[in-house]
Amino acid sequence: MLRALTLALLIATTPLASAVLAQSAEPELSIEPPMTLTRLGEIMSVIDPDAVVEPRGISLTVVNVPVTIIVDPRANRMRILVPISSAEGLGEAEMLRLLQANFDTALDARYAIANGRLWSTFIHSLAELGRDEVISGLAQTVTLAQTYGDTYTSGAMMFGGGDTRGLIQDLLELGEEL
Repeated sequence: MLRALTLALLIATTPLASAVLAQSAEPELSIEPPMTLTRLGEIMSVIDPDAVVEPRGISLTVVNVPVTIIVDPRANRMRILVPISSAEGLGEAEMLRLLQANFDTALDARYAIANGRLWSTFIHSLAELGRDEVISGLAQTVTLAQTYGDTYTSGAMMFGGGDTRGLIQDLLELGEEL
């Protein structure tokens, strides 16, 4: 018994065994604090130093595109909104194309109609939202608005890469210190 224990100890202390044990250990998880309007405002102010943070949301500009973020902490919800055009005059073929895009190319962002306007939007629970996730959602929402009428894509992950990889990376790099 002592001999088996000694052998097991010797094996476990070899460099190879140490490497295998290190690889099988669970990776350290980075826990972010819950997202709040204050934290969201800090992130958006790095992206756009002229961002306006108000009690119910944030207004900013990303690559010359106006963005509104609405926050409801009591309902634990947030929305990123980018206006695209008037919804008046959207025909059946265009509405069908928007629904198709929501299924296959819009990814986390979505086309939506509200108050007579066509919007690009990203909707998520607030507290559970991570920094990288909100930045990705922001980039996808802006790109979805920019590609309306053409590729109808949020571009982040379309079979091998997409249109917004560069924008997402640029925005993530701006938020590195957060």
